[in-house]
Formats: sequence, C-alpha cells, structure tokens
Amino acid sequence: MANLFEFTLNTGREGFYDITRQVSDAINQSGVEDGFAIVYCPHTTASIIITENTDKENVAHDTLKGLENAFPSLSCFKHLEGNSFAHIKSSVMQCELNLIVDGGWPLLGAWQALFFCEFDGPRERRYYVKVISD
Repeated sequence: MANLFEFTLNTGREGFYDITRQVSDAINQSGVEDGFAIVYCPHTTASIIITENTDKENVAHDTLKGLENAFPSLSCFKHLEGNSFAHIKSSVMQCELNLIVDGGWPLLGAWQALFFCEFDGPRERRYYVKVISD
C-alpha cells in the first residue's frame, strides 16, 4: 500500500492554491481509515495552511496583503536572490500540516480547506502527502 504521494503545482507570482481535493483523494487512496496525514512543502518560499474555504479569493487576498504589510521587501535585506520577504513569509506560515484521518478522509471543519501558498513564483512546486495508520 503506497502511503506517500507527490504532487506538482505550477504557480503564479504569488497566490493561494486550493489543494483540498488532491490531499483528500490521496488519503482515501492510501486505504488508511484512521490515522494521520502529513502534508509537506519542501520549499523555503512557500507554505501549506488551513484557512476558510467559502470566501477563498478574498481571504487569500487579505492574507497576502497582511503578509505584505507585515513583511515588505526592504532595501536593507542582504540575501542575493532578492526574495527575503518570501523566505520570511514562509517561515512564519507553515511548511507542513498534520491532519487527523477519520473514515478514510481528512477531518476538516465546515469552513476549512487546505491551501498551498506561493510567495515567490512563478514556479513549478511540489508537495507531499504521507498517510500513517494509527
């Protein structure tokens, strides 16, 4: 039974990408009924989060604007690639999530969805889902 799934995603410059269906399908395909799933992003300028799913566009917009305001690109940054702001945003968000698997599906609240957050695109990104039986 394969319990590690890899996904690729082509992103724009910055944005949120709903990955709930892919993660849910991977969990279901794993055959694990009860356990845990880890969703992992192996990038230093991107993250994985859970947030509201009913007003996705506005929540994404507001979150990105809030992060931009909190962590602007500053001329005093020394990182040669010029994307320190993206590293900082990624650092304060999360590179992994732990989910409860119940009945073969992720346990999420009524208004929750999983999002891949891009802070330094466009890029081809990867993320992983590891499903573990309890």
